[in-house]
Amino acid sequence: MLEFTGNYASVGNPSCITFVDLAENHQSFHEIRRVAAPEAHQAVAVDETSFYAISNRAIARYDKQSGKRVARWDAPNGSEIKHLNSGIVKDGRLYCANSNWPTKPLKNWIEIFDAERMEHLQSKPFVETEGAINWVDRHEGAWWVAFAFYGEAEVRRTKLVRYDKQWKKTGEWTFPESVIQRFLPMSNSGGCFGPNGDLYVTGHDHAELYLLDIPTNGNELKHVATVPAPIAGQGIAWDFDDLGVVLGINRASHEVVFMRSTGAIEPLR
Repeated sequence: MLEFTGNYASVGNPSCITFVDLAENHQSFHEIRRVAAPEAHQAVAVDETSFYAISNRAIARYDKQSGKRVARWDAPNGSEIKHLNSGIVKDGRLYCANSNWPTKPLKNWIEIFDAERMEHLQSKPFVETEGAINWVDRHEGAWWVAFAFYGEAEVRRTKLVRYDKQWKKTGEWTFPESVIQRFLPMSNSGGCFGPNGDLYVTGHDHAELYLLDIPTNGNELKHVATVPAPIAGQGIAWDFDDLGVVLGINRASHEVVFMRSTGAIEPLR
């Protein structure tokens, strides 16, 4: 009888299991509060004073302290904004991933809003038509965009792409099998870089975040740890104005969840 010690994730079918050695997880996310938000269906974004609940065709801005809704934007009839999937706020602009998934041929955009006025400013179309754009972030002077594929036959094509300021592709990575197994039967849903530069991603509905490392060499992300969290997958956002706080959603209850990160990830020796 084989006995395994340490922290491992099993991947593959039960008849042929591979164990992936993960870091020892001393990190957790503890719930601080929940705020009811009818728009909390796909993702949440956050800035110094507000958080933004995001659904397929609507975004609402809420006061971060009181939890009261102060503004809402709805996609006009006939608009190509059909499937908003995530959001980040940078320099007063709210950037949201948008696709026409599951329609074919697939089209992808980043939608840009004035965050305070909740005014739609611009749509940036992507040449990339394979994989639905699911989240976008800006980190270390680059843009990072995830393109999701769905189902057992396609999910392993899900990828993270890095672009420079001129939107020229400078890197591309796929997801490790141990994380793919948690994505199934859906795919990657959310992701963002934390205050320490760590990359966290989510699946569609599991109550956990996956800490990933971007390798210096190679084109597959490394699965560092799986961290339980009181959310249900979907888009997440770190609050850089409240150190250690990350926001997520619970789609079923239409709530934005504030969580605080405690502890740390320590690699196994």
